[in-house]
Amino acid sequence: MKKSISVLVVDDSAIVRKVLSEELSRVRGIDVVGTAPDPYVARDKIVRLKPDVITLDIEMPRMDGLTFLKKLMKYYPLPVIIVSSLTKKGGKLAMEALSLGALEVISKPSASYSVGDMSVQLADKIRAVANVDMKEKVVIRPDQAPSPENTETVKALSATTNKIFAIGASTGGTEAIKSVLLGMPPNSPGIIVVQHMPAKFTTSFAERLDSLCAIRVKEAEDGDSVVNGQALIAPGNYHMLLRRSGARYYVQIKNGPMVHHQRPSVDVLFKSVADYAGANAVGIILTGMGADGADGLLQMRLAGARTIAQDERTCVVFGMPKEAIKREAAEMVVGLPDVSGAALRMIDGFAKTRSAAAGDDLTC
Repeated sequence: MKKSISVLVVDDSAIVRKVLSEELSRVRGIDVVGTAPDPYVARDKIVRLKPDVITLDIEMPRMDGLTFLKKLMKYYPLPVIIVSSLTKKGGKLAMEALSLGALEVISKPSASYSVGDMSVQLADKIRAVANVDMKEKVVIRPDQAPSPENTETVKALSATTNKIFAIGASTGGTEAIKSVLLGMPPNSPGIIVVQHMPAKFTTSFAERLDSLCAIRVKEAEDGDSVVNGQALIAPGNYHMLLRRSGARYYVQIKNGPMVHHQRPSVDVLFKSVADYAGANAVGIILTGMGADGADGLLQMRLAGARTIAQDERTCVVFGMPKEAIKREAAEMVVGLPDVSGAALRMIDGFAKTRSAAAGDDLTC
């Protein structure tokens, strides 16, 4: 008989502990084995109950969640899902928690985000991370990240081509995206990114990446141009699509039904890139649960785009890349530290091929 996933809920609010426990207890295959009002109680219950997954609030008395998370990852690493408030401070703290080893972030219920919505997404995330071996998880710190590729070739081709990188990720994706963007030189082709993340947290995510990367990173707004040296992050709870007007690429931000239970959806982005960029694009699918992006990446490849999937060894959850590989959507499968270099070499190689065939005219 398959073992239930055991969960420990850590939150200083008795109401939140009660709501999370009741909602998760209704889900088949998930067993809430205990709750804790602060990290000190949590520490004792972790040793005694040995949960598979922890849900963790960040702002708590006696010891804050970030301090507790650092200690946990050092001495007793477990899959952790951050349950945070939808505030600017909450968003920044959640991003720091992800950099410290937390695997997912979800927002507490609010006026626009019901308990039912939260419980469904939280249960999905618990299932996705339950089997992650935190001792084996590949973590890319800024000092370990790939160095930007030689900028001379990128400088030459970026002046004469209109190329786009489209990236999609889910569970574990914040650190994977950080690794890829850290490897991009200041004059890299324009980049558009979908990371499954709640509304408002994407603002903090973009701000954090912007402070670390050589390129500019911002949360996308409707009508933003896709330009060299900049990455646009899809805002949480909105789909992002690529559009084209003449020689100008731009993004459309819109509402709409969830796709693969996600908004933003990687498939929505990738399919629009296939339609409007075709062979001018490189599609990159990174770590994540489910199959979002697999069909879209295949559509991109059929439209002439180059495509890359992250390999199993460096994925936190080998779901989305695995599905893309099964569909033969991925032209290349590489480890996370090699993704940015592989993408840039694809652009460089394409430019050289086109140059040899058509002189200086590299447009298509």
